[in-house]
Amino acid sequence: MSNLTLKSANFNPKVKQYWMVTASLFAMLALVTIPLIPIILLIVWLVGGRILAAMSADLLPQKLVVKRGILFKEEKSIPLEKITDVGLSQGPLMRIFGLYRLSFETAGQSGNGALVSLLGVVNASEFREAILEQKDVLANQGKTSQQATEQSEKELLRALTYSVKNIEQMLLVLLDERQQK
Repeated sequence: MSNLTLKSANFNPKVKQYWMVTASLFAMLALVTIPLIPIILLIVWLVGGRILAAMSADLLPQKLVVKRGILFKEEKSIPLEKITDVGLSQGPLMRIFGLYRLSFETAGQSGNGALVSLLGVVNASEFREAILEQKDVLANQGKTSQQATEQSEKELLRALTYSVKNIEQMLLVLLDERQQK
């Protein structure tokens, strides 16, 4: 058996030139924007306050509701039983400012990465623990409810079995009386 190659791909040597031009454009862009840094910082400062004011995350008994957006408002409700992971991460720059990123991944979510992430939650680890504790409470309530349902089904089955046995006894007594007549 031979490994026959049907077709091989060839690469255009101009790809190297493309990479060089792209890198040069990014370098020039950075040089051109240096004088605009004060204006950019002012815009970020003004818009950043509104963005922070529009962000909220509320832990409800059965779901987490995350809202954000100025022009395009976004609200996501994440059922706690669907949350598979609550990640807490901190990069080097975030560490300098004492910030954390909370990221929520859910069962059935498509694609890689977090469904929702929140940057800068005050006491992020406490918020994360509160979410995980409420998720456990909800799971235990579900188990307790399921156990109660199973218990009531068992009691119903016992009652039905007892009734059927009583009916059986009555029928046997009636049958014996008829046979004696």
